[in-house]
Amino acid sequence: MKQQKKADLPQKTCVVCKRPFSWRKKWAKVWDDVKYCSDRCRMQKNQHHGQQESVR
Repeated sequence: MKQQKKADLPQKTCVVCKRPFSWRKKWAKVWDDVKYCSDRCRMQKNQHHGQQESVR
C-alpha cells in the first residue's frame, strides 16, 4: 500500500471550533459521519451551538 503525504489527505472543518482537521485512519469507516476534530469539541457541541463568544 502506497503512503500518502499528510497534505494530500482529505480535510473537514470542525463544526464547533471551525478549525480544519485531516482524515485519520481510525475514522476510515465513518469519515462521512465525522463532524468534530476532537473529543473536547464533541463534548462542547451543545455549549457552543447558537452561542457567540462575548468580547470583554
